[in-house]
Amino acid sequence: MTSASRYTYLGPEGTFTEAALRTLPEAATRALVPMISVPAALDAVRVGEAAGSLVPIENSVEGGVTSTVDELATGRPLMIYREVLLPIAFALLVRPGTALDDVKTVTGHPVAQPQVRGWLGEHLPEAVWESAASNADGARLVQEGRYDAAFAGEFAAATYGLTPLVTGIHDADNATTRFVLVGRPARPAAPTGADKTSVVLWLRDDHPGALLDVLQEFATCGVNLSRIESRPTGRGIGQYCFSVDCEGHVSDRRVGEALMGLKRLCSDVRFLGSYPRADQLRPVVGEGTRDEDFLTAADWLTRCLDGRPGPL
Repeated sequence: MTSASRYTYLGPEGTFTEAALRTLPEAATRALVPMISVPAALDAVRVGEAAGSLVPIENSVEGGVTSTVDELATGRPLMIYREVLLPIAFALLVRPGTALDDVKTVTGHPVAQPQVRGWLGEHLPEAVWESAASNADGARLVQEGRYDAAFAGEFAAATYGLTPLVTGIHDADNATTRFVLVGRPARPAAPTGADKTSVVLWLRDDHPGALLDVLQEFATCGVNLSRIESRPTGRGIGQYCFSVDCEGHVSDRRVGEALMGLKRLCSDVRFLGSYPRADQLRPVVGEGTRDEDFLTAADWLTRCLDGRPGPL
């Protein structure tokens, strides 16, 4: 089996990540390999053991998945090539014959807990929560008898010989997790008109208005942000980098101009890719920030330098 025929994902089998990966058409022609953690899944791509890896990056309830955000900001560079949005609802998985009153311990991925906290408080207020490496791993631990129940996808029940005691559990309606398909750096795919660009930014120095300077670059160029998240760099208290998603493709003039401005302002900028939006929403591009507006301005400047600053 060659690396080109392999995709890794956050395992074990039966995770929401696997369910999201199987929505991609190319997954049908790849060997799907579960990995024990997000770093392990991405490292397999870095060392050439897999062509790509699908990992969770953002949840509509809990926010960013820090293990993925941090892993993409450090180590050998990787790029995002597409995203998947998956609606999330949990089932309470138990061993056959277990009743709700028998559940004293529950487990699941840490990101799952805020999504079921209300239900848990109402129906199992005395149950003790212990985190697992993934929701599917929690199901495995229940199968082994280490916990009474696990919050996982209903589809994981058959894999681990468990029973869905309660289904459709979620505190927030329309809860959704965003996953990204990550590969080694290469030329971004052609723009579709409904794209997203991701970068990581490191400020050059800490001064009043430093973050405002960064945001101003996006604002001046008419680029809307869909996510911005600060993450510690590990270099000391108060040392942060910023993980950013914005609307548009790097080949769009407004996005390219903004990124060039950020490269001037920041000590480092890591380009994580431009890729199609899963929701296919096209950005609203304001007057003065369309590609033709940037081209007109560049042509005007050229005319000024040539001594012909009059109207076009």
